[in-house]
Amino acid sequence: MHWMFGTMRLGFLLVIFTSLSNAIDPFVGINIANNDSSLPSPELVVGILRTYHITHVRLFDTNARLLNALSDTGVEVMIGVTNDEVSDIGKSPSFAASWINTHVAAFKPATNITAIAVGSEFLSSVPNAAAATVLVPAMENLYNALVASNLNDQVKVSTPLSMDMIPKPFPPSTATFNASLNSTIHGILDFLKSSDSFYMLNAFPYDTYVQSNGVYPIQYALFEPHPVAKQIVDPNTLFHYESMLDAMVDATYYSIFAYNSSVIPIIVTETGWPWSGEANESDATVSNADTFNNNLIQRVLSGSGPPSQPTILLNSYVYQLFDDGEKPNYGVFFRNGSSVYDLDLGGPTGNLSGGFCVARKGADAASLQGGLNWACGPGQANCTAIQSGQPCYLPNTVQNHASYAYNDYYQRKRRVGGTCDFGGTAVITNVNPSYGSCIYTGSSNSSAGGVSPPPSGPAGPTGSASPPRRVHKTGYMMLAMVLTWWLYV
Repeated sequence: MHWMFGTMRLGFLLVIFTSLSNAIDPFVGINIANNDSSLPSPELVVGILRTYHITHVRLFDTNARLLNALSDTGVEVMIGVTNDEVSDIGKSPSFAASWINTHVAAFKPATNITAIAVGSEFLSSVPNAAAATVLVPAMENLYNALVASNLNDQVKVSTPLSMDMIPKPFPPSTATFNASLNSTIHGILDFLKSSDSFYMLNAFPYDTYVQSNGVYPIQYALFEPHPVAKQIVDPNTLFHYESMLDAMVDATYYSIFAYNSSVIPIIVTETGWPWSGEANESDATVSNADTFNNNLIQRVLSGSGPPSQPTILLNSYVYQLFDDGEKPNYGVFFRNGSSVYDLDLGGPTGNLSGGFCVARKGADAASLQGGLNWACGPGQANCTAIQSGQPCYLPNTVQNHASYAYNDYYQRKRRVGGTCDFGGTAVITNVNPSYGSCIYTGSSNSSAGGVSPPPSGPAGPTGSASPPRRVHKTGYMMLAMVLTWWLYV
């Protein structure tokens, strides 16, 4: 009986650790196109990644110099099969095996290759008949080659698909894939499910916003609060969509559901906003590109998914590090390494504004409460730390709580016009207001720009949900010690 009870305990232990292992952190990565001979040196590229703490990159091919430069950096790398290679890989398992040996096995484990993107919007680039015969076989051949190399648990295989695959993405609940692609989509989804992979989605709210001719407010495309009269609601589910990207991702989830009863996680492999455009593209500006990408980062790092799948992270890759010929003026950096605008992925750290925004001493309590409510609500400040039991809750005064919320809002929004005013109840100070374990956003030991845990504050819109809780490494160690003792006593 003792061994049976021990076995039951072991099973319970494994269930707990399996659950913990699935609680990964959200991330925002960046695309790097290598199809231009003027791409900066790999050393400069890696230097930018280190400086801005970028931990995930997607390459459009398998540039050996860049893969070598990324070795021992810890950066998670998604490599790409070019559209020209898909056909040969799909027709020949031996060619696929050679490709894996040359472009994956030869670089691991020093270079942390974690995924292979088979083609780039291959179904949109190649006639349907040709694509149907080679795309899924190419994915299967690559996966089988990974199995043979004992790398299938380390490297996922998928294919980036555009929103063009879904003719009518709104309302999301009625979205379906293009019927002419039924057999190919079915094959892709079956492969992703059987190989425990994820769906790669390329989604650009800018394109949809421009094509809508004013139907959608620009704030909706930029992750900004938009007028109450223009709230975006799915009439079937009553989910409120705070951003166009959320609606696009949900449209893809519902399209997947039409084929498959189980959930296949989605990663947004391309999204972004141009900082310049043609004469008729008045919304393609540096300011809007800055707003989109930095709001995207805040949205992803909030730790929740779209309304239909709130517990699945909205991990995304910004398009892109440098400009290329495919979609010009999307680059976050110029080729000399200087930035077009400041992309805040959690580094560099430090208070870049030169000050902190805090509640003005002697300000009216009712006015402070109003400012606090606004900051934690429409202002999207992260107010987790001032909730009961959290490090900044005490002293439990409206002055203290307003100071924390005001500063968090200011540090997040100052680059896009956010001010430290709050009806005259706020003031800039150069004195760091942090105390004890209460660390203010912007201080040297916090992440400037506010990429800390998701905001709590007032209740979110319909369809929102609290993000999944995560267990840190120390939590794993402590839990392991307790459960190991419990297992053997």
